[in-house]
Amino acid sequence: MLRPGCGIVHRLAMRSWATAPALPNSLHRATPSLSKLTHTIRAFSSSDEPFSLFTPSEEHANLRSMVREFVKTEVEPQALEYNRAEKFNYDLFKRLGSELGLLGPMIDTDYGGAGFDPVAACIIHEELSYSDPAFCLSYLAHSMLFCHNLFHNGNDAQKNKFLPKALSGEWIGGMCMSEPGAGTDVLGLRTKAVRKEGGGYLLSGQKMWITNGCKTNDELGDVYLVYANTATIDGAETGNAAKDRQKVSLFLVEKSYPGFSLGQKIKDKCGMRASNTAELVFENCEVPEENLVGDLHGGLIPMMRNLEIERIVLAAMSVGIARRAVDAMRRYAAEREAFGKPIHSFGQMQRHIAESYADYMASRSYLYSIARSCNVDQAGQRIDSDAIKLVATKMATTVCDRAIQVLGGYGYCGEYVVERLWRDAKLLEIGGGTLEAHHKNITNDLHRTVGSDDMPH
Repeated sequence: MLRPGCGIVHRLAMRSWATAPALPNSLHRATPSLSKLTHTIRAFSSSDEPFSLFTPSEEHANLRSMVREFVKTEVEPQALEYNRAEKFNYDLFKRLGSELGLLGPMIDTDYGGAGFDPVAACIIHEELSYSDPAFCLSYLAHSMLFCHNLFHNGNDAQKNKFLPKALSGEWIGGMCMSEPGAGTDVLGLRTKAVRKEGGGYLLSGQKMWITNGCKTNDELGDVYLVYANTATIDGAETGNAAKDRQKVSLFLVEKSYPGFSLGQKIKDKCGMRASNTAELVFENCEVPEENLVGDLHGGLIPMMRNLEIERIVLAAMSVGIARRAVDAMRRYAAEREAFGKPIHSFGQMQRHIAESYADYMASRSYLYSIARSCNVDQAGQRIDSDAIKLVATKMATTVCDRAIQVLGGYGYCGEYVVERLWRDAKLLEIGGGTLEAHHKNITNDLHRTVGSDDMPH
């Protein structure tokens, strides 16, 4: 039975950058002479301390080995079956909490989390997606969109009530933001909350495309973080549509609350079929006063901050998918022969394989560079979180498309993994922010820096 080994859970709490050699002080002061710069840079680059961008510490390496072994022995054997059945493997999911302790990767150990850093979170998502991106998507929605979100924005009472069951895997959670008519335009959400007589709130509206929205075809998940417009509460409505759109609050909603129901499980999806997606309905859903997360009308900053880390780990999923596709290409091209030669000897196949590897490594390097410097305690990293998701998700679908081409007819069949990987990868260009939304965000953020000395980084 796999368990976190050799102090991984407690020792990974330190930032991964703490393991790298410290910059010489002279590089932080006014520009010294060229000879002095040359000396200090050489001293820095010749450090005897080994460093890997992808596994920057022994603890990260142990974590990657542990998750990779779990994926090989437990995740890979069930992936095709559960995708074909469009069924979520809840029993396997629970083991990520009960056996591995990975359902709260960046949550403090005081609350039962692993105390990891963003690099470790990327490692987990990359390794899980190598075999089963759909299973990993449900893991992401629970561990990042619910647990991580609540940990950073909830109060102690809320965290003590909900996190133990969520981190053990007893409960499965999700986050409700998108609606039938509000996706990229998230402030266009129509779900509203009003005051209830006697205390608490009443939520009304619909949420759509909710990962972990149901456990089965007819059973809700256990608990959700729900974004709703609260402009009419306590006289906050201004009559200015643009300002009133920003009056968003965050609520904790349990499946047992009156007025909360499962609208439908979304079936026959192109990909991510082993991850349950649902429409959720709120009809004067009764939410206790104490289930308001953060300040009333204060949901925008938590929303933006959580979107940033979500996009980073979605990029990690893309990297895991691409790694598997490159692996499939190189293996098949070495075994399959045409005209008396293995097909990797032909230039057409070499281009597919070589460009795929280069694109994968470029995205992987960018991803772990961002993760290594990411500050999950505050918002303000949108430009790089958008940029890595923009690059990595498109890279993954392109690499999977090339893999199908290399495998030919076999690649087009469900028995061979690259067809499923392509279908799963496509969702990552849409969920968590569309490519078009990233184009808009990055361009707007870069425009704000015009006139400054350098671009942001």
